[in-house]
Amino acid sequence: MQDAIRAFAGRSTVTHDAEATTEQEGEVVVLVKPDNTVLVHDASGYRPAGWLTRADSVRLSRQDGHLQLEARKDDERLSVTATDTDAAVYPVGPVGRPVGTCAACSGTMVRAAGEVSCLDCGDSYRLPRDATVTEEACPECGLPTISVTRGARFEVCLDRECESIDEAVIERFDETWTCPTCGTPLGVDRERTLLARCPTCEDRYSIPNGVVAGSCDCGLPRFETERGERCLDPDCRVMEATMD
Repeated sequence: MQDAIRAFAGRSTVTHDAEATTEQEGEVVVLVKPDNTVLVHDASGYRPAGWLTRADSVRLSRQDGHLQLEARKDDERLSVTATDTDAAVYPVGPVGRPVGTCAACSGTMVRAAGEVSCLDCGDSYRLPRDATVTEEACPECGLPTISVTRGARFEVCLDRECESIDEAVIERFDETWTCPTCGTPLGVDRERTLLARCPTCEDRYSIPNGVVAGSCDCGLPRFETERGERCLDPDCRVMEATMD
């Protein structure tokens, strides 16, 4: 189902109950976005005359010819009572930079708000925060590919069911590094995040977003990340002593 903005306009009384109660009256346009954000716009500037971000509930009703909106979030309440109202529902979707072609319908795909979405059929794919969408298409499904760094740079399909980042990292690094505690090769798997895990002593380390840049004196790999160089072990005292 496509998202929609509900909108109405007219002479309105706007009441906002928060730490104090304010009441305003005038000709306004009221927008209710798909995430329940309510915006009340008047004639001046870009800043709304009233708003409630991501309300817990939004209720619209008609009483005695008036349109009544009531939005609540925690202890806040925004209400609008409108007369002589024009109301409408407008379909909306994501807006962003075009990054490729949809494999399902050949529509334009855009990157916006941490996703790549098709403007036509609505198919969407979540992106890792550090991902770059490339200009290449996946040879298997035709979707754009993405580039990420997880110890090395990987280019994989946007659709994780077509090509998994986790599987690429596991294939590249499973049993490549050695546990500094007991000398056992570290396995790589996912438990909420990608981990290098020792099957013997259960030491575990989250694999950072970066590229392996050599070995730490403790025996684990060093990573070059956006925040600088670090050991796979974020608490490595050997690395700290080397950097001092």
